[in-house]
Amino acid sequence: MTVSRVLRGAPKVAETTRQRVLEAAETLGYEPDPHLARLMQNVRSRKKIGLRAVIAVIREDLPEDGLLGPSYQYVPIEDIRSRAHGHGYAVEEFFLGRDGLTPKRLQQVLRARGIEAVIVSPQSTQLPCAEIDYSPFAAVKFGNAMEEPALHMCAGNMTLGIQMAAEQLSARGYERIGVAVTQWIVNRSQFGYTGGLFHWQLSLPTANRVPLLLFPDNDISLGFDTFEKWFNEHQPDALITFDTHVPDWLKQLGLGVPEDIGFVAHDWTPKMSHLAGIYQRRDHLAAAAVDILVSQLSQHEHGVPEVPRQIMTPPQWVDGASVREVT
Repeated sequence: MTVSRVLRGAPKVAETTRQRVLEAAETLGYEPDPHLARLMQNVRSRKKIGLRAVIAVIREDLPEDGLLGPSYQYVPIEDIRSRAHGHGYAVEEFFLGRDGLTPKRLQQVLRARGIEAVIVSPQSTQLPCAEIDYSPFAAVKFGNAMEEPALHMCAGNMTLGIQMAAEQLSARGYERIGVAVTQWIVNRSQFGYTGGLFHWQLSLPTANRVPLLLFPDNDISLGFDTFEKWFNEHQPDALITFDTHVPDWLKQLGLGVPEDIGFVAHDWTPKMSHLAGIYQRRDHLAAAAVDILVSQLSQHEHGVPEVPRQIMTPPQWVDGASVREVT
């Protein structure tokens, strides 16, 4: 049993014993059988199901940040559960800030229940999720809103998404393409929106380069005056922006979609069937996050990694009635 524990990297083996076993394995030319290792890992996992049965999804519930409204999309819990169940795990959500749940209290709850795996889904600028000690956990995060601690990360490729949308709009005859988002969205994408826009604009005549609009508040409903001023000054003929509030603002400005202006939802979901958009494939983000956790657990990896892995999922263009047909 001791030899088995050493060879599969299990903790709680004396260092002197570990070295003796490894030296003996090297002398004998031992090579592990990956198929047998997977089989035995499944057997051991079933024996420990009481300790390893739950993946915790850590959310944040801070309404004062203006990030909990319908303007912002998150990886659905249903997609996370679907993948986790395939690996034999249940999934539970925990909301920091709700009902007085603090990072310290959450950590106590997770440890008391033997939960080893966490998915972090930052949803605030205050980032209480960053106050958790992740050393006991296998952990992965969505997006880059929480830069530290630097966990493994799964995110959509926003740079590719903006370029994809701009190419589709250009093919439909649009020339002055504007992007209007919030600073939080830009930061969460590791500046993918700004990078994608600026790269695209390098190929355009200077007169067709519409400056990026960053809304002054995460609560999009407060941004009409800023939007109106920006729109009147730069006169874009197509927009990549939020599906909330902005369509109504265009109506207030007397503009029809797509007759007068093209409209693309920067973070399209299936409920937006009437709009064209960039689909970030959150079901695939969920699957990638769960798979990273299962891999960490099988390798007995816990805590903040020395080199965090980042999985970027390519987006998909979704056509819709809010843009013209290809010319």
